[in-house]
Amino acid sequence: MITLLSNTVVLLIAALHVYILVLEMFLWDKPQGRKAFGLSQDFATQTKTLAANQGLYNGFLAAGLFWGLMLGEAGLSVKVFFLVCVLVAGIYGAATASKKILFIQAVPATVGLLLLGIGTLM
Repeated sequence: MITLLSNTVVLLIAALHVYILVLEMFLWDKPQGRKAFGLSQDFATQTKTLAANQGLYNGFLAAGLFWGLMLGEAGLSVKVFFLVCVLVAGIYGAATASKKILFIQAVPATVGLLLLGIGTLM
């Protein structure tokens, strides 16, 4: 049961990062992207290339988490690695950009890591 729960959390975090990829790479200067990040049209237009690059990195995080899931039991270390990456990105983002990133990225990654840890103890 704990394995199912931890894999579900990892899957949701991966899906979240795909959504962030879409927002940053394709919707950054569109109404949905500007609303999500609280951007003016001018700022969004000026930073569109930077945001696309940032979105690509979020895609790598998602890909790593999906990869870990696809490996089954052998993917534990992959899932842990990429969740730690998400956690570090969430802490850094909260410290430098917006406190809400802590709750969007860092807290779910911490929950996922805890569940994976509990699963390995059982």
